[in-house]
Amino acid sequence: MRYVDRVLQEGERVLYVAHISRILYVPAFLMWAVAGALIFFVNPPPGIRVFVVLAAVLIFGVGVLSFLRAWFQRVTTEIAVTDRRVIYKRGLIRRHTVEMHMDKVESVDVDQSIWGRLLNFGDVYVHGTGVGLEPLTMIDHPLELRNHITAV
Repeated sequence: MRYVDRVLQEGERVLYVAHISRILYVPAFLMWAVAGALIFFVNPPPGIRVFVVLAAVLIFGVGVLSFLRAWFQRVTTEIAVTDRRVIYKRGLIRRHTVEMHMDKVESVDVDQSIWGRLLNFGDVYVHGTGVGLEPLTMIDHPLELRNHITAV
């Protein structure tokens, strides 16, 4: 059961669920491409062939760790907009949660790079009275999230 579903108050309903962008996987895919290029396209002299293969295996392994880290971050992060509040949760065993009631939201800022505009991801900053929600980084469809927060 999702964290958001467990903390809903009586009569509260989820209006929108946001996700971390899949762009987090790009570094892993790039490392795998470099490892593949070293194995299949580089033809080193026989004396250093072993070192090239070891470098490719090492780069591939770092890519696997990068992929697992991105996957874990995507799976353990929940962002939801309900009719009463914005809920942000990250982590599995060591959990960090932040909630802001809708009547405390003053503004919502979206920051997108050129790549973010092209691939539809960005950072969302929810500012509240006195304090803001921590930055929600690498969010898929950030304008849609902003629209759901400001529409309530």
